[in-house]
Amino acid sequence: MAATAPALAARLKDVEIAASVTMTAKARALAAAGHTVISLAVGEPDFDTPTHAVEAAHAAALAGDTHYPPQDGTPALKAAIQRKFKRDNGLDYALDEIMVANGGKQIIINAFLATIDEGDEVVIPSPYWISYADQARLAGGKPVFVPCPQNNGFKLRAEDLDAAITPRTKWLVLNSPNNPSGAALSADEIRGIGAVLAKHPHVWVMSDDMYEHMVYGDFAFATLAQVCPDLKDRVLTVNGASKTYAMTGWRVGFCGGPKALLKAMVNMQGQLTSGVCTVAQAATVAALDGPQDVVKERAALYLARRELVVVELNKAKGVVCHRPEGAFYVYPNIAGCLGKTSAGGRRIDTDFDFVMALLEEQHVAAVHGGAYGMSPYFRVSYATGTEQLREACRRIQAFCGSLA
Repeated sequence: MAATAPALAARLKDVEIAASVTMTAKARALAAAGHTVISLAVGEPDFDTPTHAVEAAHAAALAGDTHYPPQDGTPALKAAIQRKFKRDNGLDYALDEIMVANGGKQIIINAFLATIDEGDEVVIPSPYWISYADQARLAGGKPVFVPCPQNNGFKLRAEDLDAAITPRTKWLVLNSPNNPSGAALSADEIRGIGAVLAKHPHVWVMSDDMYEHMVYGDFAFATLAQVCPDLKDRVLTVNGASKTYAMTGWRVGFCGGPKALLKAMVNMQGQLTSGVCTVAQAATVAALDGPQDVVKERAALYLARRELVVVELNKAKGVVCHRPEGAFYVYPNIAGCLGKTSAGGRRIDTDFDFVMALLEEQHVAAVHGGAYGMSPYFRVSYATGTEQLREACRRIQAFCGSLA
């Protein structure tokens, strides 16, 4: 008789592998089978890390900077982050109000583990980045979703936030520009949210600013602690090197926030992973303190790509694509495609059906909107080459045109 395997933790029952990871794996499998696949599923810049950052990492390794780092970050990187917050956001954080982690994702779980008790609520505007809800659950919290419909630009309204807050609310998560919608909150819109938060002093606020430098046209980025300084003592401002400097693989996130909260988060990090790779921290110092021209140049390329995908996706039958303010995503509505059958014979009843048929029949990978808490949509990442984007849009148009 076969032995029964020991049980896994019950907490995993509500935590799924990210849909973007799943779709990327499916796309790679098709490519390995010989198909020409275009992946619009992963939120990763297609650029290389700036050369001066790579050189700084090499120099640090050759100089012997390869030992255990401080759990909260090297003094050099914390000082560079301090300068970055002042330069880019007008925020003054003391060095003991700054910490470094293994990507922005670890900042979030550190914060949740340090503050959430069983049953505490985390208010998350939807559509939302998948990990917010799963990490809240892992910490024992309960996600509370606040729909932000397309007719409001996918943005959180102050009155909807006010209605969602209860005595059990522990956190509000703000992500602007947003993954997956690309929506970004103006300073005036942030002030309206701040006015609500002023009435609820028991609520922490996480301001995830990872896409701050990817805003387009006349839109000006703003962040909560900057716009509403009276709230700064309960705002955690989250950022990192991944998106701005195309350093996803270096795994460096950072944040600024109240000293007591940061102390507790460093404690959590000490139990989970300890400090961040020393040479990656050296590279991030160079990225933050070095020339910033590359950031603006790449933002201009993203703007051109956004215009391309918005125009071309709106030509697809049954698709309506909103033009967002930032990030490198669009979030097209596919209500007009539902209830139909693809050329390959697949019934399209949901946005999941749509992206699976699109991948199987046209070899374009994207992520269904249900994964981000709002259907019927799908997320397109335009952080890929312009010609690939053009071809992907052509395939999506062909796919939608074949639905009957």
